[in-house]
This record gives sequence, structure tokens and C-alpha cells, in this order.
Amino acid sequence: MTNYNLSLENLVKYFGRRIVFSEMNYSFTSGNAYGISGPNGAGKSTLVKIIANIISPTRGKVIHKLNDNVLIPEKLHDHIGFVAPYLFLYDEFTAEENLFHFSNIRGLKYDKERAELLFRKLNLFDRKDDIVRSYSSGMKQRLKFIFALLHKPQCIILDEPTSNLDNDGKEKVYELIADEAKSNLIIVASNENSDLQLCKEIIEVEKFKMNNK
Repeated sequence: MTNYNLSLENLVKYFGRRIVFSEMNYSFTSGNAYGISGPNGAGKSTLVKIIANIISPTRGKVIHKLNDNVLIPEKLHDHIGFVAPYLFLYDEFTAEENLFHFSNIRGLKYDKERAELLFRKLNLFDRKDDIVRSYSSGMKQRLKFIFALLHKPQCIILDEPTSNLDNDGKEKVYELIADEAKSNLIIVASNENSDLQLCKEIIEVEKFKMNNK
């Protein structure tokens, strides 16, 4: 099993004078799935973007460790897979061309064998050569999972992972999450009970707003 650890140390985030969360301390370990819950606008997406080093906290630290070695921010993209409805795909490319292009951006050789495995798991293999513009919103969401998992990340961060998915798509995603959580660290940000049922522990973002100045 991967030895991946993540810790939040006195994490604080403000937007202007509005507090998103304050004095957040938490530890995550691989081999588990963790949930981040709260109503719309609570700060779930803000928190996972900070964890993924997409935006910065106002104060505090996020520390990623692999085999007890601290990972520098510039290398986090090698170890993190990120899925969110707002992530960008190239509509004018095919699904496989998207993956090939993103592999080049990461500085990695395109792993065609793993890509085809993931295409099959997410029921997209027969559409991998289609232009992404022709994809439904649910198909695009499933493609984002393939992009996130292609490089075999040890930390997988999912923001509203079942957005735009039908029941069959959700089941495929839940199977993937359960499988990846056996050895990797999974973080799921959602207000859907069915998404959070997969999680060992749940952070309620609203609890880190109260009684903090």
C-alpha cells in the first residue's frame, strides 16, 4: 500500500473579510477515503483547491508526504489526481488526444495500456476516438476521471465527483473510488450523501467557521 500522508496545520482562508474556514487541523492517511461536506458555498471547493495547491491559504500549511518525505509544491502534480466539474477539456480533440496532450504537459509518456483499461472501466472505450465536443456532460465527467487516474496518483481529490452522472455513471465512479481507496488517499468533497457514504471520516467545513475571529 502507498504510504501517503497529508496534514492541514492551522489552516485559515478568507475572501476579503468573509471567513471560509479557520484553524483547521486534520490528518489524512492512505488506504482511506475522507469526505468534505457542507452546503453549497460552504467552502468545500476552496478547501480541496488549497489541498491540491491550486490556490493558497490565507494562513497555515498543507503538508504532503510520500514515504515520510515531504513533497515540494512544484512536484505535487506528479502525485495528485484531481477531478471537478469545472476542469477544462479540449472540445476540439478526441478523448484520447486529450489524454495524450495532458500526459505531455505532465512530462510523461502516454500510457496507452492504462488509458484503455480506464476507458473500459468507465464505459468510454467505444467513444475514445470521438471529438469531445460530441460528449454529453456525464461522459466528460467520466473522461476527467481517466485523466486524473492515468498517471497512477497516490492522492486523489474529487470535488463533486458524481456531478452530471446518471445512476450507471455513479456506480462506475463508486467502484473506482472503492478500489483506489484500498491503497491510495482519497478525498471526496460533496453534499451528496451517496458520495459521502464511501468515506471513513467526514470533515464538516461549517464547524470551522464558528467562534473564530
